[in-house]
Amino acid sequence: MSNARATHLTRRGILAAGGALGLGAVLAACGDDDAAKNGGSGSASSAEASGPWTFEDDRGTTVKLDKVPANIVAFTGVAAALHDYGIEVKGVFGPTTTKDGKADVQAGDMDVSKLTVFGNVWEQFNVEQYAAFRPDVLISTTFDSAGTLWYVPEASKDKIAKLAPSVAVSVFDRQLPKPLERVWELAESLGADMKADKVVQAKKKFEEAAARLRAAAKAKPEIKVMAGSASEELFYVSGTNLSIDLEYFKALGVNFVEPSEKAKEPTGGWFESLSWENVDKHAADIIIMDDRSSTIQPADITEATWKKLPAVKAGQVIARSPEPILSYAKCTPLLTSLAEAIEKAEKVS
Repeated sequence: MSNARATHLTRRGILAAGGALGLGAVLAACGDDDAAKNGGSGSASSAEASGPWTFEDDRGTTVKLDKVPANIVAFTGVAAALHDYGIEVKGVFGPTTTKDGKADVQAGDMDVSKLTVFGNVWEQFNVEQYAAFRPDVLISTTFDSAGTLWYVPEASKDKIAKLAPSVAVSVFDRQLPKPLERVWELAESLGADMKADKVVQAKKKFEEAAARLRAAAKAKPEIKVMAGSASEELFYVSGTNLSIDLEYFKALGVNFVEPSEKAKEPTGGWFESLSWENVDKHAADIIIMDDRSSTIQPADITEATWKKLPAVKAGQVIARSPEPILSYAKCTPLLTSLAEAIEKAEKVS
């Protein structure tokens, strides 16, 4: 295993599995075991017939095609962002449906019944089905400096790479506005109308929400916010470093609980693992909890120590999206909900 991949796997504990350690736990936590599901191909982009197409991604790789790609395959969250800009992705991989068949939170507003899903869980990707799909391009995010494509399995990445060029949008060591800009540029290159009123207004509302959060944080600097994620055995406290949302919120002035340096060492600085007996280690006034379907949601946490936390008793717990859908429309509510929570929060820690 390469050093880059080892670093990637370290972060997988908090990202791919919402804190469940080990590959077995990842597979168990991420949903359905089906390698792929059959579905409609979806509608093509309005720019399908135009071309040529060129895009330089965040790895410095330039993809050149004779025409704008029509058969697009993307990580589910990226596909959901492009959907918000009017670009319909036909095939996806990554958390798309939950165990009960409903749309995963990372699928956004997409109609999942119309998607071809090549893999719904970590380390699962139906290469044969992908080849038959005849993809024009594969798009994903990357969480490391090496440009590793998120949710593209290590074991089959070389085979996948031979079937179509890939585009990576980096969410590594940068604040939220940058990947939002990059997905905007990507959508525009694919034929999205970025002057449409809906799109323009979404960006404006994001900027207004950012200003509101900055003002709320400035007005109540004493309010401490903790980012958490729950599994059956452990509670994870995320540090702001290297997380696109938390780094940005911190830059806007939000006062975050930061795991101790010693505690972060085993996880490469991403998060601190706490037993439920020690979940009260850090004092917090607001807790923002991982909203992905692979994690235990606040209403389902039965641990007595959790229920005794001051923020929980005060009802000051809200959702957080560690892997936000990178459109302005989807990220605005993340800013707004945190701003509102801080505005209304009582000092309880």
